Amino acid sequence: MPKTISKLKTRWVCSSCGSAQMRWSGKCPDCGEWNTLVEEVYQEGKAEGRHTPTITSTPLKLSAVGTEEIKRLPLDIGEFSRVLGGGIVPGSLVLVGGEPGIGKSTLLLQAAVSIAQHAGLTLYVSGEESVQQLKMRAERLGVGESDLYLLTDTNLDNMIYQIEAMRPKLAIVDSIQTMYLDSVPSSPGTVSQVRECAQRLQAMAKSSGVPVFIVGHVTKEGSIAGPKVLEHIVDTVLQLEGDRFHALRLLRSIKNRFGTTSEVGVFEMAGSGMIEVSNPSEAFLAERMMHAPGSSIAVTMEGTRPLLVEVQALTSFTQNPMPRRTANGFDYNRLFILLAVLAKRIGLRLHDQDVFVNIVGGMSIDEPAADLAVAVAIASATKGTPVPPDMAVIGEIGLSGELRSVGQLSMRLNEAAKLGFKRCLLPKTARPVESPSASLKLMPARSVGEALDAALAD
Repeated sequence: MPKTISKLKTRWVCSSCGSAQMRWSGKCPDCGEWNTLVEEVYQEGKAEGRHTPTITSTPLKLSAVGTEEIKRLPLDIGEFSRVLGGGIVPGSLVLVGGEPGIGKSTLLLQAAVSIAQHAGLTLYVSGEESVQQLKMRAERLGVGESDLYLLTDTNLDNMIYQIEAMRPKLAIVDSIQTMYLDSVPSSPGTVSQVRECAQRLQAMAKSSGVPVFIVGHVTKEGSIAGPKVLEHIVDTVLQLEGDRFHALRLLRSIKNRFGTTSEVGVFEMAGSGMIEVSNPSEAFLAERMMHAPGSSIAVTMEGTRPLLVEVQALTSFTQNPMPRRTANGFDYNRLFILLAVLAKRIGLRLHDQDVFVNIVGGMSIDEPAADLAVAVAIASATKGTPVPPDMAVIGEIGLSGELRSVGQLSMRLNEAAKLGFKRCLLPKTARPVESPSASLKLMPARSVGEALDAALAD
């Protein structure tokens, strides 16, 4: 055995990117963030003598690797299962992040109950709540008898021992910032502890086949604490979004090695837990005010699901030489492009107008298919003319003012017809587009000018 000389040293680690620096500075030289360097103590060891590596695995030829299909663990929570890619993959490590009080622990406790009732033994480990508090939450959710086991502990070695002894179908760790390893000489929640704990959980999950869900706290900027450190280690990163003062919650996949990252799950926070919203379009349009200027309906795609969301716009006269431009749920730079097109190609007077754009329901739209809906809402607010309440809007806008076609048009039209819309404004393409329903009238247009004339004619 080689002799090891070790001593304790101090370094400064960035809580945003995880880079280590030998001295403190106000700004991290790697990621450029301010006030993110945290002091921590680490152990430096230098091995003397010759070191013989321990062989733990050997290379396999590609053709020799088995191709048997991995069976996922099904979840009763359909929205959660779809965002994961169709269920829980055995041996996977999943990180769930979100603001405090958004519903992370509630959603994961419901998932634990679902697995315990249908697949078998499930372990829920909490470093923040006692087993009595978890019991009270389970009773509030109406949980009956199941193979769900509760554990309150912050020592990761003890927790891994329990998991390896019990071999549960699913293990949940709430949260990774409260766990610590005795071998790491730093406080829980530091970058070193978070990184080492996540790596130990990953090694345990891969070797045992037990899927592990870990909860990650968020920073004041809204990102998961130590994001780059954790994102590189885990298999899947899920983000639970929403306003704490509203009921709707959106579950997004930021990274997924076993499925797509374009899916979104919609839930409603209620006294009995997180309730799935089977038809999100109806929820987003439930409180819509008819015949109000500055409102239009965009048909957007979230993964494989078409969604109809309300786009609201408000313009207000200002004497400020630099009018305000505010976008909530829509790309800020994209808004500037649309305003330039409306001013240059249509002649819409916006240089003395403050412009505000909002996507209702906490949704964030990042696809160009919502361009026309935003432009129609802005023009409607500026002219004071409402858009017909039975009209949906689809289309991408080019810099020349032309309308460009979008993908998956048939699915978007089917969703609009299903929700009772009678008209749909869309780009005019070389290939003819058929209406999915006799009650849905298609209104093709080649340019933004033609589209605005059709939308604001009534």
